[in-house]
Amino acid sequence: MTLPFRSNRLSRQGARRTALQLTAVLAMTTLSLTACGGSDSDSDVASGGSSAAAKGDYGDVSVQLSWIKNAEFAGEFLADSKGYYADAGFSKVTLLPGPVAQEEIVATGKAEFGLSNAVSTAAAVANSKFPLKIVGATYQKNPFSILSLGDKGDIKTPADLCGKKIGVQDPNLSLFNAFLSANDIDPECLTIVPNSFDVSPLEDKQIDGLVAYLTNESLLVKGHGFDTVDLPFADNGLPFVAETVITTDDMIKNSPDEVKAFLKAEIKGWTDACAGDAGYQAGAELAVNTYGKEIDPPLEVAKEVEQAKQQCELLVNSDETEANGLFTMSPTMIEANIASIKAAGIEISADDLFNTALIDELYKEDPSLKG
Repeated sequence: MTLPFRSNRLSRQGARRTALQLTAVLAMTTLSLTACGGSDSDSDVASGGSSAAAKGDYGDVSVQLSWIKNAEFAGEFLADSKGYYADAGFSKVTLLPGPVAQEEIVATGKAEFGLSNAVSTAAAVANSKFPLKIVGATYQKNPFSILSLGDKGDIKTPADLCGKKIGVQDPNLSLFNAFLSANDIDPECLTIVPNSFDVSPLEDKQIDGLVAYLTNESLLVKGHGFDTVDLPFADNGLPFVAETVITTDDMIKNSPDEVKAFLKAEIKGWTDACAGDAGYQAGAELAVNTYGKEIDPPLEVAKEVEQAKQQCELLVNSDETEANGLFTMSPTMIEANIASIKAAGIEISADDLFNTALIDELYKEDPSLKG
């Protein structure tokens, strides 16, 4: 989730909203869902204003993104611009920008699909009883990290957190506490400083560390010329999948072929997005020049290319995806995710959160998707 280098010291569009602001954004989204996606479909924009394809078997589909339209969604941009959604049977795809409460948007039928993460969806299912399932995972590892500066916090291990001031965003507080619990760190040994995704307190050395994204704030601060240190959650007791595809139980039960068609287009888009330097460049340019061109301040191609590369090499591709295909989730991975979710204080079973049957069927029906 990325914005330009020094042109804006906030790591996300004007700083990612707090819980109260998210509520306001959700209200506006509910009132004007079409406006969120723009007056024209993303397909129309990508093709210069003409209709992308004749009406497909599944008609229109809306996808609720987890953040602004930057390179984080390079695979979706390529799937749209290259016609993979159209080929799969969708006549129009609307990519709705975040941040909003993705789970609520999908559960209430305002979008057929959404992109989220295992912990957030687990909380929505367990606490709000939303009828949702994760049917695929773009990021095989989550990108959360404790970001620090080499000449300030220098937080290289969980034990290094003690005695430090750590900036934590309100939406990530329970996740941070889960990280402490997973590493047997007493919360009393450190100081939590409320933060709204602004990197300036870290750069100004008002805090020692910041809950961050490896592919966002970490790259941003490094791009500002600082010597950065990352402590990834995924490598330190809290692995879980992110940018997960969520949909409703009703879609899975009554429209399984549509879910598989959507996953097929996603797989093809992300295969292209992660196809080396050409893929990184293509996804970044689509973010800057087409899908995210209205973002203010503007996205920068160099930064978006770096994000596209990092997310593919660190998060999207893995030994398991090489063996089983993109978006797949092995039983071992799911088991590790459930353990992480329980560490976050959320009680849920694997069957109540994940459904791998459709993506397994998809790869069985079309093995060529493995590349």
